[in-house]
Amino acid sequence: MRLHAFIRHTRELSQKLSHALLPVTCAHCSVPLWGDPIPFFCQPCWNTIHTLSGPKCPRCNLPFASPFALQHNPQHYCHSCRTRPPAFSQAWTPYPYQSPLKEAIGLLKYYGKISLADPLTRLMINTLKAIPPIDLIMPVPLHATRLRTREYNQALLLAHRLSAHIDIPLNYRTLIRTRETTPQTGLSRHDRLKNLRRCFAVTSPQAITEKNILLIDDVFTTGTTVNECAKTLRKAGSGNVYVVTLARIL
Repeated sequence: MRLHAFIRHTRELSQKLSHALLPVTCAHCSVPLWGDPIPFFCQPCWNTIHTLSGPKCPRCNLPFASPFALQHNPQHYCHSCRTRPPAFSQAWTPYPYQSPLKEAIGLLKYYGKISLADPLTRLMINTLKAIPPIDLIMPVPLHATRLRTREYNQALLLAHRLSAHIDIPLNYRTLIRTRETTPQTGLSRHDRLKNLRRCFAVTSPQAITEKNILLIDDVFTTGTTVNECAKTLRKAGSGNVYVVTLARIL
């Protein structure tokens, strides 16, 4: 116990010394950081991250506008899931894509701040209680060209930590992206579908045959990306595909 306290004290002292020599400010409110446990964010700002509340679509987890949407029928799906049923069985997204979570995801995804992967994964873990039994965890893949540019896949960083936490095997080689696509940001739903059509593939169908898969990504926008991944996995013979993403653009 004393050793644990000593290590924690040494780590905190080292962090404070580092911040004194190389000042760091909170990425959200810009106050100087000294001993805050979340990299690049002060604890008060991080504490403002709250989960989405109220009734949600049982299939895609889209929040409903009315607080009474599921009062009479708990299995009432949103319009999109009723008219265009997704290939995934169910999706969970715990948080809205808002500040300061928005800045944290951006720092991880585009600026190499991989130390944020741990606290962001801890946020995702809150959603895992409701997930059915699964056999494999998979990240949404990046194309090799983009992976070489970014040097890491942020979805894989999250998936790796989730895999260790719930002791489920991680598979990041079987589902691949076969061609580089235009970034989805700003595209209409029609253009997103066209952009992602036939851009995923399964390299070893035997590795996923009848396996229930948990697919991991950082942000859920329209669900086009995770749905195309799920469609590819199901066509290759997988069992149910479930989805967990960290934040949702509303």
